[in-house]
Amino acid sequence: MAQTPIDGWLSVNGINLHYRDWGGSGQPVVLLHGLASTCHIWDLVAPMLAEEFAVVAVDQRGHGESDKPDYGYDFATVGQDLLGVIEALNLDKPVIVGHSWGADVALEFAVAHPALPRGICFVDGGMIEPSARPGMTLEQARVDMAPPVFTGMTLEQFRQRFRERPRPFPLPPEFEAILLANFAVLEDGTIRAQLSRENHLRIIDALWEHHPPQLYPQVSCPVLILPARMQNDDSVAARTLRRESSVAVAEQTLPHCKTVWLEDSIHDVPVQRPQLVAGLIREHIVSGFFG
Repeated sequence: MAQTPIDGWLSVNGINLHYRDWGGSGQPVVLLHGLASTCHIWDLVAPMLAEEFAVVAVDQRGHGESDKPDYGYDFATVGQDLLGVIEALNLDKPVIVGHSWGADVALEFAVAHPALPRGICFVDGGMIEPSARPGMTLEQARVDMAPPVFTGMTLEQFRQRFRERPRPFPLPPEFEAILLANFAVLEDGTIRAQLSRENHLRIIDALWEHHPPQLYPQVSCPVLILPARMQNDDSVAARTLRRESSVAVAEQTLPHCKTVWLEDSIHDVPVQRPQLVAGLIREHIVSGFFG
């Protein structure tokens, strides 16, 4: 894990996007973060992958150090951003790995640009479909999936709340810095989310029109599904059942896929268990699963 990333910016699709080039050579791997996250979610996984592959992690529009326009959060536009990154960096047949919403971006991209990815990997994502929930409306989805309000909260208050929160498993010491990358610190010491509330809601609106089961049969490249699961945690039992049902649909309708359940894993599994995530991605690249 000696690799040191190089931060760069690209002008693509009318905006500037930030990315981290983790070096390496060989098979290109593009890492996409989830909603209200940043490329730093991959800071523990990327250096391990870069030992054998050419690895790039991207801040998607509205997130991290990338531009934050008040438009373009539909999947088609976000996919064009990704296309611009792949073309600008001359990444030949990348494996695209997405966490959470980033996996749904990878799914839509694979359908829109079937010749480009060698394969895609869902890390506890690729199956977000709020409109499929019984009784759900867009208005309710915007309430349920809206971000917390951090107005007036100082950096120290946020750190204290983070440190006092009970967790089923210990997290690595790097987790706090990775989490704090999601925020800007203002002159008065308070924090502001890098992804604005308005843009967060725009992504929720895009997810309302996103229907993975309709897309799965159109995916021509191999898909590695890595869902996280906490089987003995009753507090997330409903989520676990929904995820198991969604995975079953994906397995039945994706032409070429494989599922490896990440047991005893939380949603932020790239930080909780980076060796496991990196190891599985590596194993499936080296074995030829992605072709």
